[in-house]
Amino acid sequence: METLSSLCTSQALMSRSSSPAIFCTSGSVSFTGFSLKTQAFPKKKQTLRFVRASVAVEQQTQEAKVALIRIGTRGSPLALAQAHETRDKLMALHSDLAEEGAIQIVIIKTTGDKIQSQPLADIGGKGLFTKEIDEALINGDIDIAVHSMKDVPTYLPEKTILPYLPAGSIIGTASLRRKSQILHRYPSLSVEENFRGNVQTRLRKLNEGVVKATLLALAGLKRLNMTENVTSILPIDDMLPAVAQGAIGIACRSNDDKMVNYLASLNHEETRLAVVCERAFLETLDGSCRTPIAGYARKDENGDCIFKGLVASPDGTRVLETSRKGPYAFDDMIAMGKDAGQELLSRSGPGFFDR
Repeated sequence: METLSSLCTSQALMSRSSSPAIFCTSGSVSFTGFSLKTQAFPKKKQTLRFVRASVAVEQQTQEAKVALIRIGTRGSPLALAQAHETRDKLMALHSDLAEEGAIQIVIIKTTGDKIQSQPLADIGGKGLFTKEIDEALINGDIDIAVHSMKDVPTYLPEKTILPYLPAGSIIGTASLRRKSQILHRYPSLSVEENFRGNVQTRLRKLNEGVVKATLLALAGLKRLNMTENVTSILPIDDMLPAVAQGAIGIACRSNDDKMVNYLASLNHEETRLAVVCERAFLETLDGSCRTPIAGYARKDENGDCIFKGLVASPDGTRVLETSRKGPYAFDDMIAMGKDAGQELLSRSGPGFFDR
């Protein structure tokens, strides 16, 4: 779901905003509790090189010696809100973590935070918001890492609001997914593509008149207690969200059983399965920041999974959509995501994303 703030839209996966999903990958880094089976997501061979010096970690040495869990996170207000939510839930569920200083939050500045002047696609893609944090995890500088799942690579409005904007109005977004869907439905509008920054920065630019409207994740605005900025919520059918939008993923080292047990208590199974389905769809399409792809899985009133997927040309002239329905179960949902991805691959054809 997307929301349009009086000049601002945002997107929300409402069922995901209250409970984090905990994820698990194989190898050196695990998204724990998510229990992603490696055979479900076959990975391309790659060499991982981790450079300790590239991690900017802000922490107090004395706290690091006594903390039972060091949580790694970006320093943006939303990232910190998600890290604090993780800390608070762990403290509430485990008495040994409730003591002062038992959990420490370690702020790590990522490449995506450092470089704000260029589009993400030009400097390496969405993995730039997670790379240094995962390096810190593998190096043992932190014990778990809190990510927005939409930023984790797969390898490793009311509809009536926008038409009232005058023709030529500029919408600010750094997302090709949002840009393509906006231009497809409202070709008279323009899009400022390099509209980057954290939520506060984008709202400031909006208020300064840089753009007429912008789109933000409603889940993020809720976590920041900033929903007063929302003027309209776009339904899923009008603005399909990013894969894993609104889900929180928490990583730990794969051989750290203690952290695995702590994090298992936080897992939200319905969200976990939804994200499994969406990421299977994304991986099948081999999506990146240069490819406008959207996907959303949910449980319907009968307990079945409803999945909707979309690919679009960057200029919004072509949008291909598909949907699937089946049992809300791990293997079935992976199969649905992959099958939907294969269908759109065959329908789109070569050069589809070059427009």
